Amino acid sequence: MEPYKVRTAMRNEEKNGTTSGFCEGYIQTNMVTLPKEYVFDFLLFCMRNPKPCPLVEVMEAGQTAPQVADADIRTDLPRYRIYRDGKFSEEVLNISDVWREDFVTFLIGCSFTFEKALLDGGIPLFHQEQEKVVPMFDTTIPLDPAGIFQGNMVVSMRAIPNHLIDQALTISDRFEQSHGSPVHIGSPEEIGITDLHNPDYGEAVDFDPAEATPVFWACGVTPQNAALQAKPSIMITHAPGHMLITDQLDPNYENG
Repeated sequence: MEPYKVRTAMRNEEKNGTTSGFCEGYIQTNMVTLPKEYVFDFLLFCMRNPKPCPLVEVMEAGQTAPQVADADIRTDLPRYRIYRDGKFSEEVLNISDVWREDFVTFLIGCSFTFEKALLDGGIPLFHQEQEKVVPMFDTTIPLDPAGIFQGNMVVSMRAIPNHLIDQALTISDRFEQSHGSPVHIGSPEEIGITDLHNPDYGEAVDFDPAEATPVFWACGVTPQNAALQAKPSIMITHAPGHMLITDQLDPNYENG
C-alpha cells in the first residue's frame, strides 16, 4: 500500500481503523499538538524521555504540512483525540474545525514502524492476526518531569513466543527512533499492570501464557497520559493505534 493513497482514504474518511500493518517499512508517528505556550515544556519533556517520546519532527506554529509526508496533519490520520483542561473531550476523524494558528505539532516515533521487521524475523503479531488495536497499558515506570509535564510511562504489549524473544530484542533494538528495545519482559505486575485482559488503551489480545511471554515497549501514548496531569487548555493527539503514515522508509529495513 502506498502511504499517500492510504492517507487520502483517511482524509476522505473511508479508512478510520488502526494503522498497524499498513504501508509496511514506512515510518509511522504518533502526533501531539499543543498551543505555543506549552511547547518549551513539552519539547523538554520529550528530550528528557526519549524512550517513549522519540522526536521525528517538530513543526512550526500553525504549520499543517510536515516534512516527513505529503500530508495535512489536520485530516490525514484516521482518528484524533481532543483533551481540554486535562480531560478527554472527544474523538474525531479530523481536526480542521478546531485548528488554530498557534498550534505546534510534534511527531513522535511509533513501534508500528518495526512490526514488519518482526514479521520478517518470523515473529507473529497476535494483534494483527486477531485484527485488534495493539494493547497498551499505564505503568508505574516514572518519567523525568519537565515544566507542567510529568507522570508514568505507557507501554504497548506484544506477546512473543518464548523461543523468539531474543530475536525480537535484537530486531527492535536497532529502531531507536521507534522506541527501540523493550522496557520490560514478563511479570507485568512489576510495572504496575494487574490485568493483561483489561488494557488502558487498545484491545486485549489472546495468547497462550505457557508458550508466549508478554513483552512491553515504550509507547507514544505516554504524552496523552502526561496531559491528563499537566492539564493544558487544549491538546490534540492521534487516537491510540491510529498513526500518521509518513512517506519515509525506515533505513533500518535497508540496513537490516
